[in-house]
Amino acid sequence: MRCPYCGSLDDKVIESRTLGTGESIRRRRECVSCGYRFTSYERIEEKPFMVVKRDGRRQPFDRTKLEKGINRALEKRPVSATMTDNIVAEIEDTALMRGRASREIPTSELGELVLEKLYTIDKVAYIRFASVYRHFENLDEFITEVNKLTDHNREEKK
Repeated sequence: MRCPYCGSLDDKVIESRTLGTGESIRRRRECVSCGYRFTSYERIEEKPFMVVKRDGRRQPFDRTKLEKGINRALEKRPVSATMTDNIVAEIEDTALMRGRASREIPTSELGELVLEKLYTIDKVAYIRFASVYRHFENLDEFITEVNKLTDHNREEKK
């Protein structure tokens, strides 16, 4: 650690103390060259969790963006705000677990997580989200997706 007084790189630690929740350490140091005492702080530097876009760009994971998309799909649906918060938290947790090693997740995988969750909660919200996420170009694509839902519901009832 460079001495703020004389610029020497030779110092010794006099005292170390863990602060608050254990997320940082305060160290009292003394410069061996000039005897000046100073304090340094040590923290863990975490890489941000990233989302890999379809075109290869990376951007930090944004919980509010995820929440906004889910809220838009669930707009005017009989799903409570608490339930929505739980859905967002579960998707975020799953995404963080899946991308734990690389600290990133593709948007395609994140979108599929949202679709899986919405499918179990509300079929209308599922269709709304799917129409935006899968970029439905025309009515036929929309009808195909609705028919898949209808066919799947029939199979479940058997």
